[in-house]
Amino acid sequence: MAASSAASLPSSYEQLGVRIQKIINSPNAQKARSALIFRMPHESPADWDQMLAEIAENDNVTLAWRDDGGIQIFWVVPQED
Repeated sequence: MAASSAASLPSSYEQLGVRIQKIINSPNAQKARSALIFRMPHESPADWDQMLAEIAENDNVTLAWRDDGGIQIFWVVPQED
């Protein structure tokens, strides 16, 4: 039985996605339409690059690389017609 539980563990990329999603969905980030993220030492640089590329593909989203290594994400919520 223990072997099957290993298959259900989220990948490192999925874990990164969950962490970033929590930051972006936080009330403060939603209010400011901005979030600051940093890569954690245990996170894969390849996962990080893939995540940033996917975030940057979204319309109305801007990424800004900071001198301290952080990345500021800004977004605009389009007006409904």
